[in-house]
Amino acid sequence: MKTLCVIPARYASTRLPGKPLKDIAGKPMICRVYDRAAQAKKITEVVVATDDERIIEAVEKNGGKAMMTSKNHPTGTDRLAEVAAAYTDVDLIINVQGDEPLIEPSLIDELAEAFEEDRELLMATVMTPMTDEEEQKNPNNVKVVTDKNGYALYFSRSLMPYPRVEGKAPVHKHIGIYAYKRDFLLQYAKLAPTPLEQAESLEQLRALENGYRIRVIATNAKFVGVDTAEDLAKVNEIYRNMN
Repeated sequence: MKTLCVIPARYASTRLPGKPLKDIAGKPMICRVYDRAAQAKKITEVVVATDDERIIEAVEKNGGKAMMTSKNHPTGTDRLAEVAAAYTDVDLIINVQGDEPLIEPSLIDELAEAFEEDRELLMATVMTPMTDEEEQKNPNNVKVVTDKNGYALYFSRSLMPYPRVEGKAPVHKHIGIYAYKRDFLLQYAKLAPTPLEQAESLEQLRALENGYRIRVIATNAKFVGVDTAEDLAKVNEIYRNMN
Protein backbone atom coordinates (compact mmCIF):
# COMPACT_ATOMS: atom_id res chain seq x y z
CA MET A 1 0.00 0.00 0.00
CA LYS A 2 1.50 3.32 -1.08
CA THR A 3 1.02 5.86 1.70
CA LEU A 4 1.46 9.63 1.51
CA CYS A 5 1.76 11.71 4.68
CA VAL A 6 0.47 15.25 4.12
CA ILE A 7 1.18 18.07 6.59
CA PRO A 8 -1.05 21.11 5.94
CA ALA A 9 0.59 24.39 7.01
CA ARG A 10 -1.05 27.78 6.54
CA TYR A 11 1.06 30.82 7.38
CA ALA A 12 -1.87 32.75 8.85
CA SER A 13 -2.90 31.95 12.42
CA THR A 14 -5.24 34.02 14.57
CA ARG A 15 -3.54 33.30 17.87
CA LEU A 16 0.03 32.76 16.68
CA PRO A 17 0.80 34.50 13.34
CA GLY A 18 3.42 32.72 11.25
CA LYS A 19 3.03 29.62 13.43
CA PRO A 20 4.62 27.05 11.06
CA LEU A 21 7.91 28.99 11.07
CA LYS A 22 8.13 29.51 14.83
CA ASP A 23 11.45 28.27 16.22
CA ILE A 24 11.61 25.02 18.14
CA ALA A 25 15.09 24.30 19.43
CA GLY A 26 16.77 25.79 16.38
CA LYS A 27 14.38 24.63 13.64
CA PRO A 28 11.06 25.94 12.28
CA MET A 29 8.12 24.05 13.76
CA ILE A 30 6.99 22.73 10.38
CA CYS A 31 10.41 21.11 9.93
CA ARG A 32 10.14 19.46 13.35
CA VAL A 33 6.77 17.99 12.34
CA TYR A 34 8.18 16.86 8.99
CA ASP A 35 11.22 15.20 10.60
CA ARG A 36 9.05 13.26 13.07
CA ALA A 37 6.56 12.15 10.40
CA ALA A 38 9.41 11.02 8.12
CA GLN A 39 10.49 8.54 10.82
CA ALA A 40 7.31 6.49 10.31
CA LYS A 41 8.17 3.17 8.69
CA LYS A 42 4.98 2.73 6.65
CA ILE A 43 5.12 6.12 4.91
CA THR A 44 6.17 6.20 1.27
CA GLU A 45 6.56 9.98 1.12
CA VAL A 46 5.96 13.11 3.22
CA VAL A 47 4.85 16.42 1.75
CA VAL A 48 3.94 19.76 3.32
CA ALA A 49 0.85 21.41 1.77
CA THR A 50 1.05 25.16 2.17
CA ASP A 51 -0.08 28.49 0.78
CA ASP A 52 3.13 30.43 1.45
CA GLU A 53 6.52 30.53 -0.26
CA ARG A 54 8.30 31.09 3.06
CA ILE A 55 7.11 27.73 4.33
CA ILE A 56 8.17 25.99 1.11
CA GLU A 57 11.62 27.57 1.40
CA ALA A 58 12.00 26.44 5.03
CA VAL A 59 10.92 22.85 4.28
CA GLU A 60 13.17 22.50 1.23
CA LYS A 61 16.13 23.99 3.11
CA ASN A 62 15.56 21.24 5.67
CA GLY A 63 15.70 18.61 2.91
CA GLY A 64 11.95 18.07 2.75
CA LYS A 65 9.28 18.32 0.07
CA ALA A 66 6.49 20.91 -0.10
CA MET A 67 3.62 21.68 -2.45
CA MET A 68 1.99 25.06 -3.05
CA THR A 69 -1.80 24.86 -2.67
CA SER A 70 -4.61 27.38 -3.09
CA LYS A 71 -5.01 30.21 -0.58
CA ASN A 72 -8.78 29.98 -0.95
CA HIS A 73 -9.54 26.57 0.57
CA PRO A 74 -12.35 26.93 3.13
CA THR A 75 -11.27 23.83 5.09
CA GLY A 76 -8.22 21.70 5.74
CA THR A 77 -9.94 18.80 3.98
CA ASP A 78 -10.10 20.82 0.77
CA ARG A 79 -6.35 21.51 0.94
CA LEU A 80 -5.70 17.83 1.57
CA ALA A 81 -7.87 16.83 -1.38
CA GLU A 82 -5.91 19.14 -3.70
CA VAL A 83 -2.75 17.24 -2.80
CA ALA A 84 -4.49 13.86 -3.12
CA ALA A 85 -5.69 14.79 -6.62
CA ALA A 86 -2.08 15.44 -7.66
CA TYR A 87 -0.83 12.07 -6.34
CA THR A 88 -2.76 9.66 -8.53
CA ASP A 89 -0.70 6.57 -7.63
CA VAL A 90 -1.23 6.82 -3.84
CA ASP A 91 -3.58 4.43 -1.96
CA LEU A 92 -3.67 6.04 1.47
CA ILE A 93 -3.41 9.65 2.69
CA ILE A 94 -2.40 10.34 6.31
CA ASN A 95 -2.97 13.89 7.49
CA VAL A 96 -0.67 15.10 10.28
CA GLN A 97 -1.36 18.61 11.58
CA GLY A 98 1.42 21.14 11.11
CA ASP A 99 1.25 22.21 14.76
CA GLU A 100 2.03 18.77 16.23
CA PRO A 101 5.85 18.82 16.59
CA LEU A 102 5.72 15.92 19.07
CA ILE A 103 3.78 13.55 16.82
CA GLU A 104 4.71 9.91 17.45
CA PRO A 105 5.96 8.19 14.26
CA SER A 106 4.70 4.86 15.61
CA LEU A 107 1.16 6.28 15.76
CA ILE A 108 1.31 7.13 12.06
CA ASP A 109 2.31 3.51 11.45
CA GLU A 110 -0.64 2.28 13.56
CA LEU A 111 -3.04 4.26 11.39
CA ALA A 112 -1.55 2.75 8.23
CA GLU A 113 -1.73 -0.76 9.73
CA ALA A 114 -5.46 -0.37 10.38
CA PHE A 115 -6.00 -0.11 6.62
CA GLU A 116 -3.79 -3.14 5.96
CA GLU A 117 -5.89 -5.18 8.37
CA ASP A 118 -9.24 -3.96 7.02
CA ARG A 119 -9.24 -3.37 3.27
CA GLU A 120 -12.78 -1.95 3.45
CA LEU A 121 -11.80 0.82 5.87
CA LEU A 122 -12.25 4.33 4.45
CA MET A 123 -11.28 6.71 7.27
CA ALA A 124 -9.53 6.56 10.65
CA THR A 125 -8.38 8.88 13.40
CA VAL A 126 -6.98 8.81 16.96
CA MET A 127 -8.11 9.32 20.57
CA THR A 128 -6.36 9.43 23.94
CA PRO A 129 -7.72 9.29 27.53
CA MET A 130 -8.42 12.64 29.18
CA THR A 131 -8.67 12.72 33.00
CA ASP A 132 -8.19 16.38 33.92
CA GLU A 133 -11.60 17.96 34.60
CA GLU A 134 -10.63 21.39 33.32
CA GLU A 135 -9.34 19.88 30.06
CA GLN A 136 -12.57 17.91 29.72
CA LYS A 137 -14.66 21.07 30.00
CA ASN A 138 -12.52 23.05 27.54
CA PRO A 139 -14.39 23.33 24.20
CA ASN A 140 -11.06 23.55 22.36
CA ASN A 141 -10.49 19.91 23.33
CA VAL A 142 -12.71 17.81 21.08
CA LYS A 143 -14.17 14.70 22.66
CA VAL A 144 -15.11 11.44 20.93
CA VAL A 145 -17.23 8.46 21.93
CA THR A 146 -16.99 5.11 20.15
CA ASP A 147 -18.89 1.86 19.89
CA LYS A 148 -17.52 -1.47 21.19
CA ASN A 149 -15.76 -2.09 17.87
CA GLY A 150 -13.81 1.17 17.97
CA TYR A 151 -15.88 3.18 15.48
CA ALA A 152 -16.87 6.77 16.23
CA LEU A 153 -20.42 7.43 17.41
CA TYR A 154 -19.97 11.18 17.78
CA PHE A 155 -17.46 14.01 18.17
CA SER A 156 -18.22 17.10 20.25
CA ARG A 157 -16.70 20.14 21.89
CA SER A 158 -18.99 19.48 24.87
CA LEU A 159 -18.14 17.05 27.64
CA MET A 160 -19.24 13.55 26.69
CA PRO A 161 -20.25 11.13 27.88
CA TYR A 162 -22.00 13.20 30.54
CA PRO A 163 -21.04 11.62 33.93
CA ARG A 164 -24.57 11.13 35.30
CA VAL A 165 -23.11 7.99 36.89
CA GLU A 166 -19.44 8.50 37.78
CA GLY A 167 -16.76 6.06 36.63
CA LYS A 168 -18.82 4.16 34.07
CA ALA A 169 -17.22 5.49 30.89
CA PRO A 170 -13.93 7.36 30.37
CA VAL A 171 -13.62 10.65 28.51
CA HIS A 172 -11.46 10.52 25.37
CA LYS A 173 -9.85 13.45 23.61
CA HIS A 174 -9.89 13.37 19.84
CA ILE A 175 -6.47 13.88 18.25
CA GLY A 176 -6.71 15.54 14.84
CA ILE A 177 -4.66 13.04 12.89
CA TYR A 178 -6.58 11.41 10.03
CA ALA A 179 -6.05 8.65 7.51
CA TYR A 180 -8.15 8.26 4.37
CA LYS A 181 -8.33 6.01 1.37
CA ARG A 182 -7.41 8.40 -1.43
CA ASP A 183 -10.56 7.81 -3.48
CA PHE A 184 -12.76 8.31 -0.44
CA LEU A 185 -11.00 11.56 0.49
CA LEU A 186 -11.68 13.03 -2.96
CA GLN A 187 -15.34 12.04 -2.67
CA TYR A 188 -15.64 13.26 0.94
CA ALA A 189 -14.22 16.70 0.11
CA LYS A 190 -17.00 17.23 -2.42
CA LEU A 191 -19.80 16.60 0.08
CA ALA A 192 -21.74 19.66 1.21
CA PRO A 193 -21.25 20.86 4.81
CA THR A 194 -23.76 19.26 7.18
CA PRO A 195 -25.80 20.71 10.09
CA LEU A 196 -23.88 19.04 12.93
CA GLU A 197 -20.55 19.85 11.27
CA GLN A 198 -21.54 23.52 11.11
CA ALA A 199 -22.97 23.60 14.65
CA GLU A 200 -19.85 22.08 16.26
CA SER A 201 -17.37 23.39 13.67
CA LEU A 202 -15.97 19.88 13.30
CA GLU A 203 -15.40 18.64 9.74
CA GLN A 204 -15.32 14.95 10.67
CA LEU A 205 -19.03 15.08 11.54
CA ARG A 206 -19.71 15.45 7.82
CA ALA A 207 -18.57 11.87 7.34
CA LEU A 208 -20.78 10.53 10.15
CA GLU A 209 -23.82 12.53 8.99
CA ASN A 210 -23.46 10.99 5.54
CA GLY A 211 -23.40 7.48 6.99
CA TYR A 212 -19.67 6.72 6.75
CA ARG A 213 -17.82 4.95 9.55
CA ILE A 214 -14.66 6.32 11.16
CA ARG A 215 -12.32 3.93 12.94
CA VAL A 216 -10.76 5.46 16.06
CA ILE A 217 -7.34 4.19 17.20
CA ALA A 218 -6.75 4.43 20.96
CA THR A 219 -3.36 5.58 22.21
CA ASN A 220 -1.88 6.62 25.56
CA ALA A 221 0.54 9.00 23.86
CA LYS A 222 0.29 12.58 25.08
CA PHE A 223 0.18 15.46 22.63
CA VAL A 224 1.21 19.09 23.02
CA GLY A 225 -0.13 20.90 19.99
CA VAL A 226 0.99 24.50 19.45
CA ASP A 227 -1.87 27.01 19.45
CA THR A 228 -0.45 29.74 21.68
CA ALA A 229 2.87 31.30 22.70
CA GLU A 230 2.60 29.35 25.97
CA ASP A 231 2.30 26.07 24.04
CA LEU A 232 5.36 27.03 21.99
CA ALA A 233 7.40 27.66 25.14
CA LYS A 234 6.29 24.29 26.58
CA VAL A 235 7.28 22.40 23.42
CA ASN A 236 10.65 24.17 23.29
CA GLU A 237 11.32 23.03 26.84
CA ILE A 238 10.40 19.43 25.95
CA TYR A 239 12.75 19.50 22.95
CA ARG A 240 15.60 20.93 25.02
CA ASN A 241 15.16 18.08 27.51
CA MET A 242 14.98 15.53 24.68
CA ASN A 243 18.25 16.80 23.22
